[in-house]
Amino acid sequence: MSDFFDNYLNIPKIMKSKREYKEQMARVEAMPEDYRFVFKKIQSHMWMFAAGSGYDMMKIHYDIIELFETGVLQGKRVLEITGNDVAGFCDELLKCARTYTEDWRAKLNREIADKLGQRNLS
Repeated sequence: MSDFFDNYLNIPKIMKSKREYKEQMARVEAMPEDYRFVFKKIQSHMWMFAAGSGYDMMKIHYDIIELFETGVLQGKRVLEITGNDVAGFCDELLKCARTYTEDWRAKLNREIADKLGQRNLS
């Protein structure tokens, strides 16, 4: 229960997170248009899978910003960083985040295990 309060009702933490988010998005706005476009598409795609408070997803987005800034400094095109399969790039990043698909998978296995009286179904 304290995890819930820490993630959802912690006003100072929420305010700090909002400030940090605005700072990060200002960094995105300073990037060339193609980088901004790809970042925003990745961001909206990945949020569809976010679970819980979303703080782990924010960390991934901030890491993408750093990666993209490095690419800009090196004079690379954005697809040289993500590859042409941007959805695949996202899938790899989502492996590091708690997602709804992970929750749904666990729920399916738990419900079957409970009904059949078994534990540890994968």
